[in-house]
Amino acid sequence: MRFENRNESRGDEQTGPDVSRRTRGAGAKTRNEATGRWGRDVGQSDVGRQGSQAGGPGVVPLGFSRPNRPRTGQRDPSRAARSGAANASISVRQLTRVYEVPGRKDARVLALDGVDADFPEGSFTAIVGASGSGKSTLLHCMAGLDEPTDGRVTMLGSATSEMKPAKRATFRAQHVGFVFQEYNLIASLTAAENVSMPSRLAGRPLSKDQIDAALDAVGLRRRANLKPHQLSGGERQRVAIARVMASEPRIVFADEPTGALDLDSSGVVLDWLRQLASRGTTVVMVTHDVEAAALADSVAVMSGGRLATWSNCRDAQRIAGLVHAARAR
Repeated sequence: MRFENRNESRGDEQTGPDVSRRTRGAGAKTRNEATGRWGRDVGQSDVGRQGSQAGGPGVVPLGFSRPNRPRTGQRDPSRAARSGAANASISVRQLTRVYEVPGRKDARVLALDGVDADFPEGSFTAIVGASGSGKSTLLHCMAGLDEPTDGRVTMLGSATSEMKPAKRATFRAQHVGFVFQEYNLIASLTAAENVSMPSRLAGRPLSKDQIDAALDAVGLRRRANLKPHQLSGGERQRVAIARVMASEPRIVFADEPTGALDLDSSGVVLDWLRQLASRGTTVVMVTHDVEAAALADSVAVMSGGRLATWSNCRDAQRIAGLVHAARAR
């Protein structure tokens, strides 16, 4: 497997995710089943901080139902569900996540509000939105790292949201890769050992040549025997990218992958994500950085726990305008 460091722009022919939304009541029951998490704590970190601010999911009392609100310009949900679903690597239908509010038994936070979306195979989608809009919650629920309260997630034709946790973890190990802001490298392992770990866990151990090729692709072959504390932040993130490349997943979820990096390192990471998509991997990236979002094939804008709109726009200023407009609704 060979990877090339490329900086050329890709065309706009990729199809963006089909998105729609449906207003739901906030009194849905939450499941008590414990959920596995990879990386930082999900849910409360991306929701609830904004409370009932415009554009953020509000704290709603139990039994309260949101009134139906007009959705100007939104697609018909059934039409959105039909279009693009046939070649979608990831599909979500009426995805809803409700969190209990600590110390308030009479209130919950509606973090996701009946989201429908299709992410085509080989697409690179950036999910953007104001803090508290639910974008990281959406990614974690799609990836099976958090348990949705209601709705359905399908990846590669399998209803992953209906799997038992152990089976879902096995599915992720076989088909899904992750890139997070915190790198998630094992401190006691070398860069090479970190790259090989996911494939070993999936029962598909890598050869030394495969490990070397992945590290060489990100310019770290000569640092293969160093441990994470001996690497810079940018280098650690490149190890995380090499780990994804080596395992050849069909889907990659990236949550703020450039959040802790300098401009040059961010460019390298984003270029590799684009390369993965060009080779058929479906990449879904959550980011606050509109410049990073502009490098994706399509942009989905979150607001108030809903996918408000999507666009093939590649202009950072226009993307920022879409985020502002969605929050102001």
